[in-house]
Amino acid sequence: MPVSGPESLSGAVPGAGVAIGVCRAELVEVAALRGRAHDLYAVAARCGLTFPPLGRLAVAAGTLVLCVRPERWLLLTSPAPAGATAARWQELCAGMAAVVDQSSGLTALYLAGPKVRDALARGCRLDLAAEVFPQGRAAATTVAQVATVVAALPAGVLILTPASTARHLHEWLAATARPFGLVQRADVSVSVLSEHQDS
Repeated sequence: MPVSGPESLSGAVPGAGVAIGVCRAELVEVAALRGRAHDLYAVAARCGLTFPPLGRLAVAAGTLVLCVRPERWLLLTSPAPAGATAARWQELCAGMAAVVDQSSGLTALYLAGPKVRDALARGCRLDLAAEVFPQGRAAATTVAQVATVVAALPAGVLILTPASTARHLHEWLAATARPFGLVQRADVSVSVLSEHQDS
């Protein structure tokens, strides 16, 4: 029977191969206007961030940045008052990018533990072998016939999916992970994930 508790991010619970939790986050998409991507790199740098190249993930304190479409970035930050994060980026990127608040449209799931990739391989179209999809990689794909963005973190995998399909995907992930030993987590946050990137 699934249990929950404040175990480490690696999901190192006796008998548990996969730990699953919802990561509460603000999600903002920043899409460069034609010819303005280099200006956005400078904006990101002033904020202490890196806008990574296509197919990559970048991490800073309290922020995860993913790029799975050319010159578009998804920023995950800790929860804030509704619209505040998007408004800040709209101001920072005025005339350089279109900024869209995706916080209500996307759900972030985090999976950790030694059997995460084995479980995901049962329904993911990506080759998740560590040598093919190493730490720091990100891609748009489908998992269990659901549109997702998948990113490899040091101790696990972050999955973004439309909020409308999040419940189905979570249930599929839980059912698929159960034979490997499943733990449901309630303590996942962007700040915790970003603090553990060098561990």
